[in-house]
Amino acid sequence: MIRVLLVDDEALVRSGLRMILETAADISVVGDAADGAAAVTQAQAHRPDVVLMDIRMPKVDGLAAARALAKEPRPPKVVVLTTFDTDEYVYAALQAGAAGFLLKDTPPADLIQAVRVVAAGEAMLSPSVTRRLIDQFAAVATPHGAEARRQLAVLTARERDVLVLVGEGLSNAEIGRRAYLAEATVKAHISSILAKLGLASRVQIAILAHDAGLLR
Repeated sequence: MIRVLLVDDEALVRSGLRMILETAADISVVGDAADGAAAVTQAQAHRPDVVLMDIRMPKVDGLAAARALAKEPRPPKVVVLTTFDTDEYVYAALQAGAAGFLLKDTPPADLIQAVRVVAAGEAMLSPSVTRRLIDQFAAVATPHGAEARRQLAVLTARERDVLVLVGEGLSNAEIGRRAYLAEATVKAHISSILAKLGLASRVQIAILAHDAGLLR
């Protein structure tokens, strides 16, 4: 069972998300919160696998909450919710450790599938969305190419190959087919990349690959 925490300052949005997710037999909504501070408290109490969280909220926003949740001993996968894909906070939220983002008008079936994908540790952003997001916000991030390339020096050649494919938005299965690796081996490489680079998500891997100039 995938345990989900809903965080949005609008009660109607939380209610709608709950109704959608609870139609899935393998998903359980274990709690909800109206701001980032309550989200952290609820996450500590309920230990969700996935947190669906709005960015713009009063008191403590989703960005601060994502940073706080990333520091938990067993951090949940955070998916930020936004009303439009040009939200200037989305990139910062991904840098803070969020696993990805969803538009609030995402179709119900896609929302359910996104929760499943993120809970499994897979990439939830399609290649086109990943690249558009990175390209759009690269100018306001910290694109120090030399520093990014220095960080990647700790990786093996195979890990660098996998890093680039993650940056292209491919799933583990797709990476396996492209690189002629077993899916379990791909997962092991990604875990090693995250540990060596001190990253929290696949999207952060993609951002670093972009900053290092490795994406076409």
